[in-house]
Amino acid sequence: MKVLAINGSPRPNGNTASLLNMVLETCERAGLETELYQAGGRDVHGCRGCASCWKNKGRCVIDDWINELYPKMKTADAILLGSPTYFFDVSAETKAVIDRTGYISRADGFSFSRKVAAGVSAARRAGGVTTLDSMQRFFLINDMIVPGSTYLNMSLACNLGDAEKDEEGIRTMRRLGENIVWLLERIHA
Repeated sequence: MKVLAINGSPRPNGNTASLLNMVLETCERAGLETELYQAGGRDVHGCRGCASCWKNKGRCVIDDWINELYPKMKTADAILLGSPTYFFDVSAETKAVIDRTGYISRADGFSFSRKVAAGVSAARRAGGVTTLDSMQRFFLINDMIVPGSTYLNMSLACNLGDAEKDEEGIRTMRRLGENIVWLLERIHA
């Protein structure tokens, strides 16, 4: 089984990546294959609403890395989506992933249906709940299964390395990883 984590932060080694890696490490220890995909900081366009994905089944007419990412998401058993909190919501790159792969998936026979999915967020002080809510709505409208943890999947982390000092955030990420493993084992039993 494979867990794909998508880092929507432009900082490949920042707090969002740290949170995603905490979850992935737990999954790896349980024997799952993992991959961290760096989406943040890359040029991307938002969805144009052209509906070409319905004709192209699994491919967007906008030629950028979303077409590289979508097949990875389609074949993963679990998808983690991570975003820093920018102005009380997801990063632009994360929003592009949500909008474009969401439409592509629906046009491609609802290919995300019943995949396990969870979002994680790093926030300076506030807005992390809204960021998580944006990701959660993406999962739910795409018929995905969302595990919880012992708290919201977020960390108060502003400066580089803050996520690694947030004891409750670390416990939350580790438990999220355990719950993903538990759920995948039961789904694939």
